[in-house]
Amino acid sequence: MKGQDIVLLLKLISLHRKELPSGASEQAPVEPVEPVDWEDWQDWEGWDADGSRLILPEHRSHEQKDIASRYTARSLEEETGISKSQINLALNRCIDVGLAKKDRKSGVPRANVQALYGFILHGLKYVFPAKPGEITRGIATAFAAPVMNKQLMSAGEFVPVWPDAKGNTKGQAIEPLCKSVAYAVRRDPEMYALLALVDAIRIGQPREANLAANQLKQRLGAK
Repeated sequence: MKGQDIVLLLKLISLHRKELPSGASEQAPVEPVEPVDWEDWQDWEGWDADGSRLILPEHRSHEQKDIASRYTARSLEEETGISKSQINLALNRCIDVGLAKKDRKSGVPRANVQALYGFILHGLKYVFPAKPGEITRGIATAFAAPVMNKQLMSAGEFVPVWPDAKGNTKGQAIEPLCKSVAYAVRRDPEMYALLALVDAIRIGQPREANLAANQLKQRLGAK
């Protein structure tokens, strides 16, 4: 299994939620409240030259894009930065181990939410360990990300960041689950929240990890 498999599974969950009416889901997850300042970067492809906001594929109405087409390897590559060949390999791996399956009605891939949450909670930090590295510029993750409201940071402490030249935060580098994480989170606020919570479980102390686990459980709609 590779880190990009987890990123892809989280994207499948984010896409599935966008198919449903606001707040509704088979697992009934909470409706996320995205902070106004959720974008911890600058000069990115979501802003036009005149300062106006571009409408990215993730922000378009569902009527503008057929549901099935959102799950093609090409579309998933566009949204995650993971190559089409790696998308197909990752889906096959996840299906083989029971972390994903094909939807019986639509045929699109779906994440096994319960199994994924259990793996993130109990196994992720052992399979994909990470330790804070050098001081660098990047995008805030784990307890420093907006989804956790920075409520657990200590004064004067360097925060964890995904290294990124466009990031607004100076902190200690955390190796992302895959190299395209910074790209993926810029396109989808829910992906930013999910991946930051996963990192808090992956690298956090017990208090941080427990808080992140509870929030992740609600966002995923896990039982």
